[in-house]
Amino acid sequence: MILLLHNRYRVPGGEERAVEDLAWLIRAELGEDVEILERSSRELSGAAAAGALLRGGVRPEEVGAAVRRTGARVVHAHNLNPAFGWRSLAAARAAGARTVLHLHNYRLVCANGICFTRGEDCTRCHGRDTLPGVRLNCRGGSRAQAAVYGAALAAWQPRVAAHVDRVVVPSAFALERLRALGAPVAGAVVVASVQRDVAAASAAGDGEFVLYAGRVAAEKGVFDAIEACRAAGLALVVAGAGPALEAVRALGVQAPGRLEPEALAALRRRAAVAVVPSRYQEILPLAALEAMAAGLPVVATRAGGLAEVVPEEGLAPVGDVGALAARLTALWRDRAAGERALARVRERCAPDRVAARLRAVYDD
Repeated sequence: MILLLHNRYRVPGGEERAVEDLAWLIRAELGEDVEILERSSRELSGAAAAGALLRGGVRPEEVGAAVRRTGARVVHAHNLNPAFGWRSLAAARAAGARTVLHLHNYRLVCANGICFTRGEDCTRCHGRDTLPGVRLNCRGGSRAQAAVYGAALAAWQPRVAAHVDRVVVPSAFALERLRALGAPVAGAVVVASVQRDVAAASAAGDGEFVLYAGRVAAEKGVFDAIEACRAAGLALVVAGAGPALEAVRALGVQAPGRLEPEALAALRRRAAVAVVPSRYQEILPLAALEAMAAGLPVVATRAGGLAEVVPEEGLAPVGDVGALAARLTALWRDRAAGERALARVRERCAPDRVAARLRAVYDD
């Protein structure tokens, strides 16, 4: 039995899908039972979230009780903040489970989790020195909220590290950056995100549009995608929710908003190429992997973990709209490029391959 912990974000994103896919993988490939214990930031007021952060999590006894009830041998934690915290890891260990912490972002050190602020890459915070993030108010809320978050990260970082048996990250780039940030990730291992639905063949040759799928925000490069598609004379569909959604719609771009997985999969089957134009050094966006698994050629910026998985033919410099447009034109309806993307994602993210890595982590 594996118990997954996850504090859901106020705005759903790729991490929620990653947790669901992991639960499926544990059942289907490892043959173990799995249970997900979730809490949600949407259910907490600002004051309640701040209090939970400063206490290092709330109600840890529920985690210990879940371990004893299920007989879980491993507690695999994802986002801990604000409601789980290090106290949940301690409770899991006290109840007899090993603990694994899966880092989908840089939040052990970085207040906003993406190392991006004021329009540029940022690594000012280091180790337990989170004062730059407080000073710059990277989270964008009140100064008091920034101070609480910075103080909690600095105070509890050693406690988190002390109660984790193994750290897991989705890409080699993520591990490199976390080490550079001074995060306590000694002994961390890379386990790629599983893709459980992989197309039999690419249908990109019959595609109708360029697809952007993901959080609709400036740092995700959505406006670069719009400009590049206009320069290339290609239709663009933007699927997802986020702070820039209405601004995107105001530019006349087709943007249906957040879609359920089945609707998004149907949209991918109609696309000719996918674009992932991130402006910050992402750990590894699921948008790229899911597009490749659907048989789509992918055009992406050479940002973080993207350069590890996207074939070289699809990579462009960060923020270079002209290069994005050229890559989109070159890979438009390129079925062979879609097949190469399929081969790459099968090699890295096939269920049996990811399961083997995960089994080694659990059994270590």
